[in-house]
Amino acid sequence: MRISRHVLLIAGAALISGCVSTRGTTMPPPQTTLRVDNQAVLDMTIYALRGSERRRLGFAGALRVTLLQIPPSLIFGATPLRFLADPIGSNRAPVSEEISVSPGDEVTLQIPPQ
Repeated sequence: MRISRHVLLIAGAALISGCVSTRGTTMPPPQTTLRVDNQAVLDMTIYALRGSERRRLGFAGALRVTLLQIPPSLIFGATPLRFLADPIGSNRAPVSEEISVSPGDEVTLQIPPQ
């Protein structure tokens, strides 16, 4: 009878420890994206501008739509951002108006044909 109590006690402890959730785990921030509709005939390097910081987001090919991720480190609540489209092979680099971006948003940047 004494052995069965120990077995039940150990089994109960294992069951309880399996049900305990770990503290301090956080959900990852929602993915914030930039949809670039590049209607120009030049490929573009896309940057996000926050204050004086400029962060490269990626490459947007000519005459196509590209989805780029905005890094979570750039977004703190509703964050004002501007976007720079730097054409490869040209010295013209248009900058968007400032827009407020929140975590999980999908922002669309349309680059018109030249």
